[in-house]
Amino acid sequence: MEQKHSRIGIASFVISIISGPLFFLTLFIAIIMEGFRPTAMDHDPLIETVLVPLILVLLLANFVALGLGIGGLFKKSRKKIFAILGTVFSSVPVVGMILNAIIHNLE
Repeated sequence: MEQKHSRIGIASFVISIISGPLFFLTLFIAIIMEGFRPTAMDHDPLIETVLVPLILVLLLANFVALGLGIGGLFKKSRKKIFAILGTVFSSVPVVGMILNAIIHNLE
């Protein structure tokens, strides 16, 4: 009998394909908007009320995709290609944010 794809792996792959690029796009927009502020004391309400929560939600979605991908890797008698791809794609933003936090704490 032919093995079917893991549904958890497919969910991980889909979430990571959607949330990963959106995460980096939103982060890029926030960095660009931050660079256009004349002084550090100015507060941009768009960044504080829209972009930061959106970045956090997309990072949370990447954590969920990572968890689903890891869970899909342990499913027996299922194909694991989507679980592997979902795990790899969702780990890039997660590892990037962790490294960013470590680097900024070292400064």
